[in-house]
Amino acid sequence: MKKILIILPALVIIINACSKENVEYIPDCSITKTFAADANPLIQTYCATSGCHASGSNNGPGALTTYTEIYNARSSVRAAVADGSMPQNGSLTNEQKMQCFAGLIQAHRIINIVMRLKYFS
Repeated sequence: MKKILIILPALVIIINACSKENVEYIPDCSITKTFAADANPLIQTYCATSGCHASGSNNGPGALTTYTEIYNARSSVRAAVADGSMPQNGSLTNEQKMQCFAGLIQAHRIINIVMRLKYFS
Protein backbone atom coordinates (compact mmCIF):
# COMPACT_ATOMS: atom_id res chain seq x y z
CA MET A 1 0.00 0.00 0.00
CA LYS A 2 2.89 2.36 0.79
CA LYS A 3 4.38 1.73 -2.66
CA ILE A 4 1.11 2.76 -4.32
CA LEU A 5 0.98 5.96 -2.24
CA ILE A 6 4.50 6.82 -3.37
CA ILE A 7 4.13 5.72 -7.02
CA LEU A 8 0.79 7.44 -7.64
CA PRO A 9 1.92 11.02 -6.77
CA ALA A 10 5.20 10.45 -8.62
CA LEU A 11 3.27 9.31 -11.70
CA VAL A 12 1.00 12.38 -11.53
CA ILE A 13 4.05 14.67 -11.29
CA ILE A 14 5.73 12.98 -14.27
CA ILE A 15 2.60 13.17 -16.42
CA ASN A 16 2.10 16.85 -15.54
CA ALA A 17 5.73 17.62 -16.34
CA CYS A 18 5.36 16.11 -19.81
CA SER A 19 2.16 17.91 -20.78
CA LYS A 20 2.28 20.67 -23.38
CA GLU A 21 1.23 24.20 -22.71
CA ASN A 22 -1.21 25.66 -25.20
CA VAL A 23 0.52 28.87 -26.15
CA GLU A 24 -1.87 31.15 -27.98
CA TYR A 25 -0.45 33.42 -30.68
CA ILE A 26 -1.20 37.01 -29.77
CA PRO A 27 -0.40 39.46 -32.56
CA ASP A 28 1.50 42.62 -31.70
CA CYS A 29 -1.16 45.29 -32.12
CA SER A 30 1.23 48.13 -31.37
CA ILE A 31 2.66 47.89 -34.88
CA THR A 32 0.66 49.86 -37.44
CA LYS A 33 -0.13 47.86 -40.54
CA THR A 34 -0.84 49.60 -43.82
CA PHE A 35 -2.40 48.57 -47.07
CA ALA A 36 0.64 49.54 -49.16
CA ALA A 37 3.25 47.86 -46.96
CA ASP A 38 1.34 44.82 -45.71
CA ALA A 39 -1.83 43.83 -47.59
CA ASN A 40 -0.92 44.86 -51.14
CA PRO A 41 2.37 42.90 -51.42
CA LEU A 42 0.61 39.72 -50.27
CA ILE A 43 -2.27 40.21 -52.69
CA GLN A 44 0.08 40.96 -55.60
CA THR A 45 2.21 37.88 -54.80
CA TYR A 46 -0.51 35.33 -54.08
CA CYS A 47 -3.65 36.65 -55.83
CA ALA A 48 -2.95 39.02 -58.74
CA THR A 49 -1.26 36.35 -60.83
CA SER A 50 -1.96 34.97 -64.28
CA GLY A 51 -4.92 32.60 -64.19
CA CYS A 52 -6.20 33.99 -60.90
CA HIS A 53 -6.87 37.70 -60.34
CA ALA A 54 -4.52 39.41 -62.78
CA SER A 55 -5.60 42.31 -64.98
CA GLY A 56 -8.71 41.42 -67.00
CA SER A 57 -9.65 38.47 -64.78
CA ASN A 58 -13.28 37.53 -64.21
CA ASN A 59 -12.50 34.97 -61.48
CA GLY A 60 -14.36 35.60 -58.22
CA PRO A 61 -14.35 39.34 -57.55
CA GLY A 62 -12.30 39.92 -60.72
CA ALA A 63 -8.89 41.51 -61.03
CA LEU A 64 -7.06 42.49 -57.85
CA THR A 65 -4.33 44.67 -59.30
CA THR A 66 -5.30 48.18 -58.19
CA TYR A 67 -6.17 49.71 -54.86
CA THR A 68 -9.76 50.35 -56.00
CA GLU A 69 -10.28 46.75 -57.18
CA ILE A 70 -8.91 45.35 -53.94
CA TYR A 71 -10.85 47.82 -51.80
CA ASN A 72 -14.11 46.95 -53.58
CA ALA A 73 -13.43 43.22 -53.10
CA ARG A 74 -12.18 43.51 -49.50
CA SER A 75 -15.06 41.49 -47.99
CA SER A 76 -14.57 38.66 -50.48
CA VAL A 77 -10.80 38.72 -50.00
CA ARG A 78 -11.10 38.61 -46.20
CA ALA A 79 -13.63 35.74 -46.29
CA ALA A 80 -11.65 33.65 -48.80
CA VAL A 81 -8.37 34.10 -46.94
CA ALA A 82 -9.99 33.43 -43.55
CA ASP A 83 -11.62 30.16 -44.60
CA GLY A 84 -8.48 29.02 -46.44
CA SER A 85 -10.11 28.68 -49.87
CA MET A 86 -7.71 31.28 -51.24
CA PRO A 87 -5.03 31.61 -52.37
CA GLN A 88 -5.21 28.46 -54.45
CA ASN A 89 -1.44 28.18 -54.95
CA GLY A 90 -0.69 27.89 -51.25
CA SER A 91 -1.89 28.76 -47.83
CA LEU A 92 -0.89 31.92 -46.02
CA THR A 93 0.61 31.74 -42.56
CA ASN A 94 -1.39 33.17 -39.67
CA GLU A 95 1.02 36.12 -39.57
CA GLN A 96 0.46 36.81 -43.29
CA LYS A 97 -3.31 36.61 -42.79
CA MET A 98 -3.08 39.13 -39.95
CA GLN A 99 -0.97 41.44 -42.14
CA CYS A 100 -3.52 41.23 -44.94
CA PHE A 101 -6.53 41.79 -42.67
CA ALA A 102 -4.86 44.67 -40.83
CA GLY A 103 -3.89 46.32 -44.11
CA LEU A 104 -7.42 45.95 -45.50
CA ILE A 105 -8.93 47.34 -42.30
CA GLN A 106 -6.54 50.31 -42.38
CA ALA A 107 -7.48 50.98 -46.03
CA HIS A 108 -11.17 50.89 -45.08
CA ARG A 109 -10.59 53.39 -42.23
CA ILE A 110 -8.71 55.78 -44.51
CA ILE A 111 -11.47 55.70 -47.14
CA ASN A 112 -14.10 56.38 -44.45
CA ILE A 113 -12.13 59.37 -43.16
CA VAL A 114 -11.71 60.77 -46.68
CA MET A 115 -15.42 60.30 -47.42
CA ARG A 116 -16.37 62.08 -44.18
CA LEU A 117 -14.03 64.96 -44.99
CA LYS A 118 -15.58 65.28 -48.46
CA TYR A 119 -19.08 65.15 -46.98
CA PHE A 120 -18.41 67.84 -44.39
CA SER A 121 -16.43 70.19 -46.63
